[in-house]
Amino acid sequence: MAATNSSVLLIGETGTGKELIASAIHELSPRASRPMVRVSCVAIPETLIESELFGREKGAYTGALSRQVGRFEVAHGSTLFLDEVGELPLEVQAKLLRVLEEKRVERLGSPKSITVDVRIIAATNRDLEKAIRERRFRDDLYYRLNVFPIRMPPLRDRPDDIPLLIQSFVNEFAKSFGKCIESIDKESIDALQRYTWPGNIRELRNTVERAMILASGPRLFISPPSVPSNDETASLLLSDTKREHLRSVLEMTGWRVRGKDGAAEILGLKPTTLDSMMIRLGITPKGKRRDE
Repeated sequence: MAATNSSVLLIGETGTGKELIASAIHELSPRASRPMVRVSCVAIPETLIESELFGREKGAYTGALSRQVGRFEVAHGSTLFLDEVGELPLEVQAKLLRVLEEKRVERLGSPKSITVDVRIIAATNRDLEKAIRERRFRDDLYYRLNVFPIRMPPLRDRPDDIPLLIQSFVNEFAKSFGKCIESIDKESIDALQRYTWPGNIRELRNTVERAMILASGPRLFISPPSVPSNDETASLLLSDTKREHLRSVLEMTGWRVRGKDGAAEILGLKPTTLDSMMIRLGITPKGKRRDE
């Protein structure tokens, strides 16, 4: 698909790697000598998205104090990646369709048309066919973008990929953190393959990064994310993350701190240091006081 100029529509949940696939398509295309231009359709305010895409002339509207070149012009001869295209307002959808059909843009406030040669890759986590039925997305634009759809499967449907992804992320963070990881705990990998990953690959990467931050030995232990109840917000405090990690290792060893394969050895800590950390963080087996 990369060698063509046809439009591509990437469909999948958040965190499945749609932008990485878009980059791969561009880098394998004849347009790779120019950088791909990215637009997050959900991050730009609705009042500004039209000028961001198509450009504007000075004085086109109140507050337009200078000329602005639109992303289509910037992407001339290259690829334009429209992330979360399902979030575009209907009025902008109509103008986008016209640009795709005519290959010409008009800056806001200018009657002059500018020819553009742009390859479109769009991505969405929405059900666009449902959005069409609800009149929130134009069917003609959908058919124009949906020349070659690529569906990105959620991570829960591809558990065999998880060990490979973990190893890739460990290699990445080992280099950036200056840590040497010789092995990854097999039980950790099994637990991560059983987890459902609502945040997909992005959530897995964050989980591995958190484990790498806490790692203090050559063997890496990775705990699956804890799932907060509906009335709770997961804590982002480093102390809470450390407490959760220490507790998971202690539970794995049956709360044995000392000796071979004890929690202290696994964590790369002295037993007395781990004792102190448990006291400071209030870590005890559930249902017991620290002095029991």
